Amino acid sequence: MKQLQQNRNPANILKLTPAVFFDRDGVVNIDDEYIYKPQDFIYIDGFLELFESCKQKGYLLFVVTNQSGIGRGYYTLEEFLDLSDFMQNDLKNRFGFCFDKIYFCSHKPEINCLCRKPKSGMIKQAIDEFNINLEKSYMIGDKESDVEAAISGGIKTTILFNKKDKVTSKADFIVDSLYKVNSIIK
Repeated sequence: MKQLQQNRNPANILKLTPAVFFDRDGVVNIDDEYIYKPQDFIYIDGFLELFESCKQKGYLLFVVTNQSGIGRGYYTLEEFLDLSDFMQNDLKNRFGFCFDKIYFCSHKPEINCLCRKPKSGMIKQAIDEFNINLEKSYMIGDKESDVEAAISGGIKTTILFNKKDKVTSKADFIVDSLYKVNSIIK
């Protein structure tokens, strides 16, 4: 909690680094239900350009992802970590950098843990581990639970990536293309 209080101290905000938090399935990669094999991992159109642009703008980059497939027994923790390594290595080969950290919740929804979105446990963990300027940070998700986790975690700006015509959301922005996000993230 000291970190949260520190982030709100105006004198310290200049020393903190802004971050972009990405949900994985449905934002980074196509969500085809319980993706855990590298051969099934396909980036969402526009993600790679957005990822590179965010790093060039000086943001820390994080994944915050619910992975209940582990808790449900659909795939193992090792398979998830192997896919994460595959993604990180691919990004590093393309750009020379990758996500600063990947946070995940492996619990089934009925466990009601503090890390599973819409709760903000993964975001709070990132705040504890990194000097994050929440006022200048963003969350990009494809579900309202992503938006809710960001709001309760103190992230200033939320972006919902949704290709449906009309959707109700607490998000600050709703976009139907990741290419549009670059104009939002300053």
